[in-house]
Amino acid sequence: MARVIFWDVDTQYDFMQPDGKLSVPGAQDIIPNLKRLTDYAHTRGIRIVASADDHVMGHPEISDKPDWQSTFPPHCMRGTSGQKKIPETALRDPLVVEPARTDPQTLAERVRAHRGDVLFHKHRFDVFTNENVMAVLEVLDPQDIVLYGVATDVCDKAAIEGLLERRPHTRLFVVTDAVRGIDQDVSEHLLREWGDEGVRLVRTKELVEEGLVEELASAAV
Repeated sequence: MARVIFWDVDTQYDFMQPDGKLSVPGAQDIIPNLKRLTDYAHTRGIRIVASADDHVMGHPEISDKPDWQSTFPPHCMRGTSGQKKIPETALRDPLVVEPARTDPQTLAERVRAHRGDVLFHKHRFDVFTNENVMAVLEVLDPQDIVLYGVATDVCDKAAIEGLLERRPHTRLFVVTDAVRGIDQDVSEHLLREWGDEGVRLVRTKELVEEGLVEELASAAV
């Protein structure tokens, strides 16, 4: 259905802004590139698939005594300004897909009929804990996925490694100047590791100025 999609990971206020509940170091610095990517996609009719934490107290990930591996302080709490995506990455008419499993056929019909972006809500940092992700991807069936957002060593990692495992024939691109991690050393190591595994590491300029997306879109199927 889609040759190329952009994949926006958790560009929410609590992660992106310095006063956010779980601010990622340096995340504010990549906002101009996130805006360029978002505007580029919308101008050219490229669908954006995004993820967003949507928490309430009682979710297993939320803890007042976090271990910073599987539990974290309260963040992106439902109904708060911190849960919202920043304006620079606002989606266009998003189809919101909740984490609980939906009948795949019904969901597929909704996706086929929808012309806007897609937003996966999630209650854990791994987007694939949303039980509908693969059903949506089967409909969209992208040949190329361009991924960006935060945090490199947590939510990006889960998305990238999940995509590598579940869609090994889809080419994956990570926009290195539009991601940021909590631990810089770990994040840089992960980027090198993903590059060795075949992920193409690109920069915003290559996508929005140098015609990489057009090259992908026009490539033979």
